[in-house]
Amino acid sequence: MNDESPQSYVTPDGRTIGGKVLEMRNITLRFGGVVAIKDITFDIREGEIRAIIGPNGAGKSSMLNVINGFYHPQEGEIYFHGKKRKPMKPYQIAKQGIARTFQNIALFKGMSTLDNIMTGRFNHMKTNFFWQMIWKGPAEREEAENREIVEKVIDFLEIQAIRKTPVGALPYGLQKRVELGRALAAQPKLLLLDEPMAGMNVEEKEDMSRFILDVNDEFGTTIALIEHDMSVVMDISDRVVVMDYGKKIGDGTPDEVRNNQAVIDAYLGVDHGEGDSNV
Repeated sequence: MNDESPQSYVTPDGRTIGGKVLEMRNITLRFGGVVAIKDITFDIREGEIRAIIGPNGAGKSSMLNVINGFYHPQEGEIYFHGKKRKPMKPYQIAKQGIARTFQNIALFKGMSTLDNIMTGRFNHMKTNFFWQMIWKGPAEREEAENREIVEKVIDFLEIQAIRKTPVGALPYGLQKRVELGRALAAQPKLLLLDEPMAGMNVEEKEDMSRFILDVNDEFGTTIALIEHDMSVVMDISDRVVVMDYGKKIGDGTPDEVRNNQAVIDAYLGVDHGEGDSNV
């Protein structure tokens, strides 16, 4: 499968993949003399699960940071729903409907599960300071609407039993699930997951894989994820882009990537001959 794929198609399991939601065109990102991303082009299509993989230091997290505005590339263009995106701050991109989780959990450890997930509704809060201060009228209705959405997320992720527990007291796997819940509470059009299964045991990975598939299937959410567990990537992804030393070395279906010699060499540690430094 390549960039000439039709505008929409149906996967073998019956899901519809639509047109391009996000296009990264010839993206290059440097930190001083260090090249983190070098002339990479790929797209993410509506309704798909798009994996970004590669060895440690390949530039995967840097790419996610470019997508959601933490980094601004020196070269290249980004298109969101067909429109060229100007440089924007992360909160502006979040308002466009892009949410993410982080490789290192970024929760408010002293706050409860419920309150952490409620923070995901921040961009949906429209009432002004006056109404929020007196908590009547529009502010009260808005709070009730946001709380209803958050409670649905809690039910969906099967974390009702820990809704009032401070997240700092939760085991690692549940903290990762709460972070997913906070991102889902934003009702994103595009969900970015940075190593959602890092540090998990086999059972926790199976649970997280199931939730990712359900988010994609039941909510229709487009997902892009970074993940090191290749068995997970090959099982749940529609397409995979492979990075190594900041360059793209593979792009296609899991089967196409699995049989790509450049990808095989990268994961086996074959010498590339040139070694651009990378973040």
